[in-house]
Amino acid sequence: MEQAVPGGRTPPASSRFPAREAARAGDLGELDTVLAGCRACPRLVDWREETGRVKRRAFMDWDYWARPVPGFGPPDAPLVIVGLAPAAHGGNRTGRVFTGDPSGDALFAALYGIALASRPTATDRDDGMELRGVRITMPVHCAPPGNRPTTAERDTCRPWLARELDLLRPTLQAVVVLGAFAWQALLPVLAAAGWAVPRPRPVFGHGAEVALHDRAGRGPLHLVGSYHPSHRNMATRTLTPAMLRDVLRRGADLAGLAGPTDLAGLPGLPGPDGLPARPHDGGPAT
Repeated sequence: MEQAVPGGRTPPASSRFPAREAARAGDLGELDTVLAGCRACPRLVDWREETGRVKRRAFMDWDYWARPVPGFGPPDAPLVIVGLAPAAHGGNRTGRVFTGDPSGDALFAALYGIALASRPTATDRDDGMELRGVRITMPVHCAPPGNRPTTAERDTCRPWLARELDLLRPTLQAVVVLGAFAWQALLPVLAAAGWAVPRPRPVFGHGAEVALHDRAGRGPLHLVGSYHPSHRNMATRTLTPAMLRDVLRRGADLAGLAGPTDLAGLPGLPGPDGLPARPHDGGPAT
């Protein structure tokens, strides 16, 4: 069954829809609204909607969002965090990126730990979470089977990310990139937007930094790489809460966000084992 875009219009299931509609969006609110009605990738549409019908036993009382998940954060953010895609029972359930799954538990706790988020946990769209100077987005806006979007799906979704970054450009200073997939997806977007991406292209790594200038010499735009806060990475301590806080703090410094305060150790934040202090819902990685 086709779902109407908020406002009543039902978009066609066309691969041209993102490129056409993203370019028309005059601000982030408009972009988020039209994005939520996209049906350009049949495999992703089928998966997100089937997941919303079948649900997970722990969430049977939820009315799943089951649509593309827009970015989250203020429209004048100097810092952007780029992830991968929504989790089937996380963002695809709650309708907000990194909300309701283990990756989000780690990310929002780290942002709260440096005073860039108003709460240490994110549970749903109405939980009161606010971000300070940070917007979170991703190169693929629908939950993919097995957390693995195809390159074709990534490329079809690219206009949404490109337009979002374009609308943020007046204030954008730094981007923290979570994982190699996001790094590889982001660089072509920046190159097409006029940023001078070096050749060979910079290699992803945790803590990797690149400063880009545009063709007019404006900049720099700072990129900072980080391992993705997936459940696996956190459980194996490939990425620890301290590592995640440090890389986010570095991004905040480069973005000019004045002196993020370190609140690590407060109740509700991850302890030394990297697990959240609250009971865990067992959702998949974002």
